[in-house]
Amino acid sequence: MAGYDNFDRQYRLAAGPAGGTGFEVGETSKAQPVALHVNFSIQKSDLETQNTGRVTLWNLNPSQLAVLNEKDCVVSLKAGYGSKLALIFVGIVSYVSTAIDSADRKTEIEVTDNLVEIRDTYVSVSYNGTVNWKAIFDDVAAQMGVAVSYSYNAEFVDISNGFSFVGLARDIMTKGCKCCNLSWSLQNGVMQVKKPGDVMSREVYVLSPDTGLLGIPARVVITQDEATGKNTLGWDVEYFLNGAINIDDYVKLESETVTGYFRVYSLEISGDNVSGDWICKARLLEVSG
Repeated sequence: MAGYDNFDRQYRLAAGPAGGTGFEVGETSKAQPVALHVNFSIQKSDLETQNTGRVTLWNLNPSQLAVLNEKDCVVSLKAGYGSKLALIFVGIVSYVSTAIDSADRKTEIEVTDNLVEIRDTYVSVSYNGTVNWKAIFDDVAAQMGVAVSYSYNAEFVDISNGFSFVGLARDIMTKGCKCCNLSWSLQNGVMQVKKPGDVMSREVYVLSPDTGLLGIPARVVITQDEATGKNTLGWDVEYFLNGAINIDDYVKLESETVTGYFRVYSLEISGDNVSGDWICKARLLEVSG
């Protein structure tokens, strides 16, 4: 596979309180010639529901376990090959459990993307005169403490005669997106606001047998419009782990059965640095417009 060595699997996992001191595992050295065994499964979509991940680590020491049990511990995970690592997930620990597995200590961690921001953030905004929803989204993201990114074709409605809101950030985001015919989601700590069916970047990632595409894409029915009865069709694809490809990215699929441009609708990233998978499974939809 061009550009990758699937046998040099590498990862870095960092954990700790936001802005505080924690730990990092995955990097090898003379003192640690073999990285700790890790297994992970990450699920992402462009829906307002939060992305989730499950990470299993073997033989963490007591101080590392204590960090994971701190309130709202942040976990970030990078994975790739050799020195080429990409961020595949950032989230808050929602569950952690440690048990003895044969002679080893096995720790299972469940992580949720932006759990604190979605669960806890109340915002207060107030404007006089005419205000555009983009300005409101910018202010809400700032109060949530997250970056915000907009798709190229997103359009924003003006509100006349002032506007004010006090409440959960997720509620005003949903309200504003409904007014503007947009959707929003959180991806690796970044709020994405987009026109349905749009992509977030003009950069095109090529998926072909030469770049890691595995097997034959499978044609699938994604959803059905209740009003029209029409199905939305797409393709399920599998490829060697490439963390650079994220939700709503622009993909050119090149295979024996299909060639065309698509956006990433949902994504599952699975890996084990000792054995088993080191792959991505994506569901692709045609790009609107």
